[in-house]
Amino acid sequence: MTSTPQEKDGTAYDVIVVGAGPVGENVADRARAAGLTVALVESELVGGECSYWACMPSKALLRPVVALAEARRLPGAREAVTGRLDAAAVLARRDSFTSHWKDDGQAGWVKDIGAQLVRGHGRLDGPHRVTVTQPDGSKTLLTARHAVVLATGSRAVVPDLPGIAEARPWTSREATSSSVVPERLAVVGGGVVGVEMATAWNALGSEVTLLVRGAGLLPNLEPFAGDLVTAGLTEAGVDVRTEASVTELHRPDPDGPVTLTLNDGSELEVDEILFATGRAPRSEDLGLDTVGLKPGSWLEVDDSCRVTAVADGWLWAVGDVNHRALLTHQGKYQGRITGDAIGALAAGRPLDTTPWGSHTATADAASVPQVVFTDPEVAAVGLTAAQAERAGLRVRAVDYEIGRVAGASLYADGYQGRARIVVDLDREVLVGATFVGAAVSELLHSATIAITAEVPLSRLWHAVPSYPTISEVWLRLLETYRG
Repeated sequence: MTSTPQEKDGTAYDVIVVGAGPVGENVADRARAAGLTVALVESELVGGECSYWACMPSKALLRPVVALAEARRLPGAREAVTGRLDAAAVLARRDSFTSHWKDDGQAGWVKDIGAQLVRGHGRLDGPHRVTVTQPDGSKTLLTARHAVVLATGSRAVVPDLPGIAEARPWTSREATSSSVVPERLAVVGGGVVGVEMATAWNALGSEVTLLVRGAGLLPNLEPFAGDLVTAGLTEAGVDVRTEASVTELHRPDPDGPVTLTLNDGSELEVDEILFATGRAPRSEDLGLDTVGLKPGSWLEVDDSCRVTAVADGWLWAVGDVNHRALLTHQGKYQGRITGDAIGALAAGRPLDTTPWGSHTATADAASVPQVVFTDPEVAAVGLTAAQAERAGLRVRAVDYEIGRVAGASLYADGYQGRARIVVDLDREVLVGATFVGAAVSELLHSATIAITAEVPLSRLWHAVPSYPTISEVWLRLLETYRG
């Protein structure tokens, strides 16, 4: 084949991936495994939001919190543990997990797999074309023979309130990267980011007020999950206020406190305020208009993650930007599906788009797992009982108090927790599971496998849990179901 000018100067690739977070990295890895040439475009740090401002730093902040809380629930260990967390040591460990916000290691990985890292802001410039603006203002035009993949993620949404600009609120980025522990912190939002950051900064020494617009926490999960997390936060000293929202902010001194006016007319003075009130797609400056799409929109995709509104199937969107499941592990899963699909098409092979097929992200709808790293932890996968009923399934919810399991009572005195499985009565398989309690995140993958594989309960009955472990709750749930 005769090379085009772009190929000679290195600007034509089989695949161009815009966004080098973990999702884009997975696309690149699978496309390279298929023998395709790949350019990976990144405007910030290779490794993306998860590595530097979300999953890794937040869990580095939370792990010491939970370890200390659990030690205090064990006689002998309780007496050995005195004082509060060493905030400086926790923040230093957090910094090490973000590689001090340097991406040398991850940039090296891109080189090791044989992909080309292109630093700068990538924008679509018509079909198969991406223009990258480098930090010095120069531009490079890249062309894709087979596919352009958008993996630009999402950003935190800050509400448009009076005084919001002068208040300079935290978003999830500041909440996971701050080097200073504020004396008083208001957290607005009762979702995952809100409850996790309230947990972390309260334990690090902040006086935390959690403001929740609705009636409870974690509204997308089983109701008892929010109730138990509320109890845990309250016991730890967090002031949890439901049916509360901010209507106005004042921060006349940039270095001074922030005064919040609440919906009941009262005021609250804090040193920092974190808004954890949702996400928006990072698609406002991607050149979507050059291919007939609306800038700033979520990108609708099929189950292989091809953008449905673009002809010829050359444009793909993975991770948060497609709004299917805003979780890093789910985006990475989509990245693997997409990379393999692009490789198959490039080789002239048809796609396997049957449910659970090699090129179908079926799990996005059927078995999405999620952990909330609070104290207690929440681990959930699949549908809640209410979601299953809304989907038209005939289901039964089966509950069990985890503290009644021998392994849980050994794990901690006064273990508090609850488990629920949601059973599809017509097929006698699980469609959902939720666990709340200490260390329940390690129960989650067994539930994910049971739901994904549609293991019949009659066969699951023969999966014998080890004694004495917390996983024996599986046996108790099945015994409760069988009666």
